Amino acid sequence: MESTAGAGQLLAISDLHISYPDNRALVEEMRPHSDEDWLIVVGDVAETVADIRWALGTLAGRFRKVLWAPGNHELWTHPSDPVTLRGAARYDHLVEVCRELGVVTPEDPYPVWHGAGGPVAVAPLFLLYDYSYLPAGSTTKAEGLAYAESTGIICNDEFLLHPDPYPSREAWCRARVAETERRLAELPADLPTVLAGHWPLHRHPTEVLWHPEFAMWCGTTLTADWHRRFRVATMVYGHLHIPRTTWHDGVRFLEVSVGYPREWRKRPDPPGRLRRVLPMEVDAGDRGAAPGVGRGRGGTG
Repeated sequence: MESTAGAGQLLAISDLHISYPDNRALVEEMRPHSDEDWLIVVGDVAETVADIRWALGTLAGRFRKVLWAPGNHELWTHPSDPVTLRGAARYDHLVEVCRELGVVTPEDPYPVWHGAGGPVAVAPLFLLYDYSYLPAGSTTKAEGLAYAESTGIICNDEFLLHPDPYPSREAWCRARVAETERRLAELPADLPTVLAGHWPLHRHPTEVLWHPEFAMWCGTTLTADWHRRFRVATMVYGHLHIPRTTWHDGVRFLEVSVGYPREWRKRPDPPGRLRRVLPMEVDAGDRGAAPGVGRGRGGTG
């Protein structure tokens, strides 16, 4: 593990979606508070490799350290992207892009934050999902997908996120969970962690979704106890587009999404606000959105 001493803040953001010009403008304005600030970016930067490179490169040029974990949008083989790699090959290509930019990925040693609130190991995670967050009354993936489709909810991952060479997205998820679990178990037993991934480690953040069936594309029950097992100080995630703080088993879960312009324009907070992971924010109570204001995803993901 790499250790980098210093003051400053450990900050986080996700779901930048810079294909929207207004969101790209937010990234252009993002700046650290000090020369020692680190920034965690937990996925859904963009759909094309060129846009991902621009955004992460821009941020890496401003922050002391940038850490990235992929979201589903980075993993899409999108028709607008001239890079046509699929599945694990696409992910590996993005890892190489990040390494060229000096950005920490889930494949790299976990750096240790020694600023305020540290030391903690900061682990960017790539875990995917396995359809185990089933809708009420469903007992299998097929039943869950059929129910979701009957309500008009289907994630674009079903058409654009290919698991090659794995036989399915859930098989890829299980492989990612097993390897990540092995690495986390090797960390020193007295070292707290910040676990940062696009999908939440526990299902409870999905309970406020307007369309609860969308939870199938939001994580896996295989990680339901990781926030306790791995001494988690804060679990940082995105994907839901519901920026807020919740607590589960005494552990802080911090959702740091920007989301789409149609969502963030309805919120009272300034868009693109970097959330502070460490030192912990004073207002770290539940910042759940008001009814009708950015509460949960629609049907495409």
